[in-house]
Amino acid sequence: MQQILVVDDEVGIRELLSEILAEEGYQVHLAQNAAEARAWRARTRPDLVLLDIWMPDTDGITLLKEWASGGLLTMPVVMMSGHGTIDTAVQATRIGAFDFLEKPIALQKLLTTVGRALKQGGEPAAPAWTLATLGRSRLMQDLKQKLERVLTLRTPVLLVGEPGCATEQCARFLHARNTPWLAPETYGALADTPLDLLTQARDGLLFLHDVAGLNRLEQKGLALLVGKASRYNVRVVCGATRDLAEVVATGAYDARLYGDIAGTTLRIPSLREHREDVPELASVILLQLVEARDVPPKTLSTSALNALRMYDWPGNFLQLQNMVKTLAQLAPGEEITGEDVEAALPQAPARHSPADLPLDVPLRDARDAFERLYFDHHIAREGGNISRVAEVVGIERTHLYRKLKQLGIRLPRKPDE
Repeated sequence: MQQILVVDDEVGIRELLSEILAEEGYQVHLAQNAAEARAWRARTRPDLVLLDIWMPDTDGITLLKEWASGGLLTMPVVMMSGHGTIDTAVQATRIGAFDFLEKPIALQKLLTTVGRALKQGGEPAAPAWTLATLGRSRLMQDLKQKLERVLTLRTPVLLVGEPGCATEQCARFLHARNTPWLAPETYGALADTPLDLLTQARDGLLFLHDVAGLNRLEQKGLALLVGKASRYNVRVVCGATRDLAEVVATGAYDARLYGDIAGTTLRIPSLREHREDVPELASVILLQLVEARDVPPKTLSTSALNALRMYDWPGNFLQLQNMVKTLAQLAPGEEITGEDVEAALPQAPARHSPADLPLDVPLRDARDAFERLYFDHHIAREGGNISRVAEVVGIERTHLYRKLKQLGIRLPRKPDE
């Protein structure tokens, strides 16, 4: 039986909605204020929430923001108000509300909206991570303000950040609800049929995860695409894991294309730059994994949160997500400890240090020694993930394997080997 939580400070409205919805076969729970709603949501996930805006302790918009920023907005929420305005409805929708009902609520309108909301709630959920959930630090708040300033523009945006940063979440912040979202995994279409991408993303947003490594044909296709995007009413947002100005300077990137896509450039902070957000991020990640039943119920101890906060996270947000999932799956107890975290985090390489580099040898031997130190460092930081190492050092993966074999570097063995 589907569960609906009704949050309203007026007892008459709570009881009326409860009677109507119960007759339709729903299990109804009631909360008279935000405090009761918080407590109820902390215990379980309802299938739908009907949330009043005007309440004496905390208004519904504020509670909606809390759930969104805390990763708890994983169910459809329908806002209710007897003093609704268009601005309030738009604000609630942008935060993540499914719809807005104006009091007095017509019976048929109520049932239709509830039915649509529950149907959406039963479909595969959209990514729960939004910009609002990615940190409350000054750096992240500054980033959000910059994104808000370009929100209504249709010009291209370039998002520059290290591999694993929250580039996609920033792009989704610029995406208007109920419009197409296209984020191709590979870029062959840029070279072959770039206009097909515009057709698929018509009236919506086209996101390209990393345009820093595009070859000449793909760059030519992107230039054509950007030039015609306005005809299709498509906003183009590009990610880049390297400074494109530096790539242009090497001659490997078309300077005119760079000018077309970099008019609005925003830098995405690395996770180590706002490590004060890590404990809350890790807690939200774990909560979402538990609610999705991807991992058994677990909690993070204070020592575990401190250990996570102190780590540098070279793989940024993506690495943090993977680490929390690994800890939740492998930690033996119901509480993840600091010792569990320390055991799971990649250890710094111990075989070499810069002081070990030989200087009284031929140049070729010195260069090989440096390259061994360099690749040892990155392999250790990425936990032996060669795909990630290739991205970080800027070498095609097949070439990287050959280079490591040439240098005599053996990769870490996997647990099942």
